[in-house]
Amino acid sequence: MLVDGMALLFRAYFATAVHGQFMVNSKGVPTNGVYGFIKHFLTAVSKFNPSHVAVCWDMGSKTFRTEMYDGYKANRPEAPIELIPQFDLVKEVVEAFDVPNIGLKGYEADDCIGTIASQVKKDALVSILTGDQDILQLLDEQISVVLLQKGYGNYLIHTKDTFYEEKGIQPRQMIDLKAFMGDSSDNYPGVKGIGEKTALKLLQQFGHIEGVLENLDQLTKAQRTKIEQDLEMLHLSRQLAEIKCDVPVECALDEAMFRLNRDKVINKFDEIEFRGLDRLLDIKEYA
Repeated sequence: MLVDGMALLFRAYFATAVHGQFMVNSKGVPTNGVYGFIKHFLTAVSKFNPSHVAVCWDMGSKTFRTEMYDGYKANRPEAPIELIPQFDLVKEVVEAFDVPNIGLKGYEADDCIGTIASQVKKDALVSILTGDQDILQLLDEQISVVLLQKGYGNYLIHTKDTFYEEKGIQPRQMIDLKAFMGDSSDNYPGVKGIGEKTALKLLQQFGHIEGVLENLDQLTKAQRTKIEQDLEMLHLSRQLAEIKCDVPVECALDEAMFRLNRDKVINKFDEIEFRGLDRLLDIKEYA
């Protein structure tokens, strides 16, 4: 199981921060995001029982995508001040589980996930735990995606087949889908005026961006005009949308074997002053 660490941490933080519940410990450090991260993490490990686990992280806001397009994610506010000290703290907790923390400056967690999934899928079935649908482009015979839903322990599980049933396209075509329709959360526009419904129809008919461009004469005049006006942004959006699977990171399977040392984890919980999480540790243990 490859875990999108930021997806779990942010989800957990904002679920409680909205009510002002930051769980500050005696050292003055807010811990609400880390606490919720652990609940998400252990609930998923208990449910899916993975043999190996690694957690991937974003390593700052500057990436090769922001160099390509300075508007990329420019709509996102700075991290809340109560969350900032939790970035290092959550990685300490992951280390206490003897689970690798993986991240590389200049790349996003998704790129690390895509790279490692590509490396290990020949030897193992891979599941990716995230809240981000961008990762669905990685689906194939060996890779499934577990999307977090509201609350704890609620998941939408996608395989290559369920994705096709829902969208009518193959997972890799999702890159071109996002190139056409853009992504408001990542702040790139795609082709103005082309939404998901039209983009799906075009990809179902012509397969990919090149297929659409080779058959512009078959499109409506409005569609053709929109695409021709935003041709440069179409190609740029495709580059922004594609998860890189050749990032210089690696994680050998033997490094990620999940072997819970209960005493080590409980000592970490005591140090951070967490209460009530011990019961979630009733999963396989190898001291």
